[in-house]
Amino acid sequence: MICLFGNQKGGVGKSTLTVLSGNYLSLAKDWPVTIIDMDYQQSISQKFEKAKVLENEEPYDVLPANLESFPPLIPVLTKNKKDAILIDLPGKLDDDGLIPVFKSADLVICPFAYDEFTFESTVLFSVVLKKVNPNVEVVFIPNRIKANVKFEIMSEVNEQLSKFGKITTPIPDRIDFQRITTFQTPLSLYGIITPVFEDIFADRLWKK
Repeated sequence: MICLFGNQKGGVGKSTLTVLSGNYLSLAKDWPVTIIDMDYQQSISQKFEKAKVLENEEPYDVLPANLESFPPLIPVLTKNKKDAILIDLPGKLDDDGLIPVFKSADLVICPFAYDEFTFESTVLFSVVLKKVNPNVEVVFIPNRIKANVKFEIMSEVNEQLSKFGKITTPIPDRIDFQRITTFQTPLSLYGIITPVFEDIFADRLWKK
């Protein structure tokens, strides 16, 4: 399974959800995972290197990469059909290097927030993705949603995004998300993220 985490809008939580998914699949579900860090900030790679310095045993590998280096990686990454390859994409759409990455995907997870600018960016990302890979499964995660806030455009956003894929239950904004590492997820977050990931990955875990 090649799973992309993408949205051209920055700050929606792509890297955090990539790590959370890697931790969930490897630690909770014993699924072999490799994370490819293509984000410009390389925050996952930095977390991974920090974990190694602390001599923690890594549950999976993190490989820093860029769009140009991806095509030669495909045969290597897909050699073992049982592996889960999680790719944290750069936050842009104006690069032809994204085309082979989009085409390789079995699943795309797209975090977003309920504001107009993020909505427009998310729709544009989805349109381009579906033109390149019409059959890919897309899952939208409302992420970092603050409690007791009414979103006037929520129903409209959900209606439009549901044309491209399914929308999970929202993940609330919690300070504990800043404490995740590439070798563990704080226990306080499991009750929040497990229902979302079960919804996304259950069928694929069963087929595995």
